[in-house]
Order: sequence, then structure tokens, then C-alpha cells
Amino acid sequence: MAEQRPTRLYFIDAMRAWAILMMLQGHFIDGLLDPVFRDPANALYRGWLYFRGITAPVFFTVSGFIFTYLLVRNPRRGWDNPRVRKGIRRGLQLILIGYLLRLNVLGLFKGQIYGAFWLVDVLHCIGFSILGVIAVYVLTIRKGPSLLLWILLGLGVVLFLFEPIYKVADYSYLPSALANYLSKANGSVFTIIPWMGYAFLGGVLSLLFTRYGHVRNLYAWAIGISVALGCLLIFKSSALFTWLHQISGVDLFQKIVDNNYLFIRLGDVFLVFAVFMLLRKWLTHGLLVEIGQNTLSIYVIHFIILYGSFTGFGLYRFFHHSLAPSAAITGAMVFMFVCTWIALWYDRHEIQVKTLVNRSLLFLWNQLKNRWRNLFNRILGIFGLARN
Repeated sequence: MAEQRPTRLYFIDAMRAWAILMMLQGHFIDGLLDPVFRDPANALYRGWLYFRGITAPVFFTVSGFIFTYLLVRNPRRGWDNPRVRKGIRRGLQLILIGYLLRLNVLGLFKGQIYGAFWLVDVLHCIGFSILGVIAVYVLTIRKGPSLLLWILLGLGVVLFLFEPIYKVADYSYLPSALANYLSKANGSVFTIIPWMGYAFLGGVLSLLFTRYGHVRNLYAWAIGISVALGCLLIFKSSALFTWLHQISGVDLFQKIVDNNYLFIRLGDVFLVFAVFMLLRKWLTHGLLVEIGQNTLSIYVIHFIILYGSFTGFGLYRFFHHSLAPSAAITGAMVFMFVCTWIALWYDRHEIQVKTLVNRSLLFLWNQLKNRWRNLFNRILGIFGLARN
């Protein structure tokens, strides 16, 4: 008898919960740990650094997986699929929130928008990834999900393969607000290329789960294939590109080998998938699911507390690169708990909180409007054109 696959893949929620918690502790320790303790020769620090590098690839891959999974499970196709419009709203919302988190309200009162506002981060990239998946879906789904799968796979692989080229390209001809999506030269943490590639490949995995969901021993096959692919990518991908360079003479392959983090991290993602699929029967706890469903709230709250969004007053400002390991580790655990607790509390009191926030934003808007009106009237007054 075929193994029944639940409509909700709880192990994916658990992966997303794990990824956001690892992101919290990674940002906290990386931002606040004193550099004197960052010793690559220390096995514990080296291990932490490696696992921290897994977090973002897992987060992007799972985000692409979840959105594509929900998108294609709807029986309606193309623009008739309500998930398309919902996804467009979601993608634009993530991009907007990404900008708002870098907004300094105090600067607005001074009539300034600081350069950091235009930097690109995780939310911008995930937002554009969702819009990218939707675009490919709308253009191909009428011809069947197979074409969608192959195009997403091709886009993901191409983004990874040509990373050495577009990473060093000159984007100075673009306005910095646009160049920040393609280059880290101005301080962007992530760029849409190559990070959209992980989301596209996550979409490929979700399509495979959708297609083979009722195959006998699905998880046994999925775990075995994930482990095999993960090990091959981690331990053999560099050798493969070295061989391709030797037989073809194409310098691109050697450049990939010189900094082969994308394919190796993809291998790590496959191994993480394998672990969570293996433990799937024990990952159905309500708290894990709830955390996995509230990653956006957790991310926003962590950004405000750690980096001081809106006010500029966050932990990063007061404790930047100043903590000893014991304080950093303890603080990271408390930080994860506090951010998660606030997010879950918000989820249960969302209506009341939104009402309060809307009132506060209206008050802030009125204050800003009055200040700008007064400034405008003073300027007009210089020319004797002031209005009452």
C-alpha cells in the first residue's frame, strides 16, 4: 500500500522554523561577537560558521518550495488560479517591508532618506523570487507542469553557473537603487542573482513532490536521492567543473571551482532536506508549525530589535562586536526566544495590534505632513507667496 502523504508537509514547516531560528542566532552572534574570538582554527567557531552559511540557502529553497507547492496544487490554471494574485501581493509586500525595515523615521523628520534604505536584503530577494516563479508559471502552466519544472531548473542552474561573470560585472551605469539588486558594491547583503536560484530550485523540488506524491515509499526514495545528490554536490562538484574546464578550456568552469559555494551549499540543502524528511514523524508539534508559519513576523521583529529599524536604536548600535562568547551565546538564545514569543503573541492578537499600528501611523503621517507643509510655506514665504 502506498504511503499516504499529508496535504501539509510538516517537515517543511519544521525546516522553515529551524532556518529562521538559525538566522536569528547567526545575525546576533555575527553582529555582536568580539572579533578577537573569531578564530578559524577553533573547531567550534569553524563549525558554527559553516552551519551559519547553510541557513540562507535553506531559507530561500524552502520559501520557493512552499510557494510553488501551494501554487500548483490549486486545480485552476494561469491567471484563474487565486494563488497568482495572492502571490503577486505577497511578493510586493515582502519588497515593501524590506525597504521599510531600512527606513529611519528620525531621518524622515529631517527630510532625509539615508542610503541604507536602498540596500537589498533577504525579503527583497524572496519577494522577487515569488514574482519570478509566478511569471514562469503563468507563461508555461497551460502546456503542463513539466515545462514549468524544466524552466525553473534551467533558470536555477544558469544563475549558479554564471555567478562568476555577473558578480564582477560593472553596474555603475544603473541608479544605485537598481544596481543594489545585482551588486553588493554599495553594501547590499543579498542580490537577486544568484539567490533567486535557490528559490527556483525549491520550486523544482515542490513540483517533484506534487508529481510523485503518491508513489510507494516516497520518502525512502526522496531521502536516498537527497543524500546522494547532497554528497555529490558537496564532495564532487568541484572535481566535475575542473574536469569540464580541462576538456573544454572554458575559463568559466575554473572560476566556479575557485569559489564553488553555490553548488556546495545546494548539497548542504539536500542533506538538510534528508534529515528533516527522516524525522518527519516527530516534527508535527503545533509549536514548530506555528513558528514555521510566522517566519515573516519573526524576521521583522528581529530586524527591529537587533538593527534598530525605524529609530536606529538597536542592539547592534550598543553592542556591535563587543561581546565575549559566553555572553553572545546566552544573548542569542534569549534573543531567539524573545523574537519568537513576540511574533507568536502578535499572531494571536493581530487585529488589536494592527489597529494600534494604524492609529500610530496615521498620527505619524499627520505630523510629517504638517512639518512638510510648514517647510513648503516658509519657502513660499521667501518669495512672498506664502499661503494661510
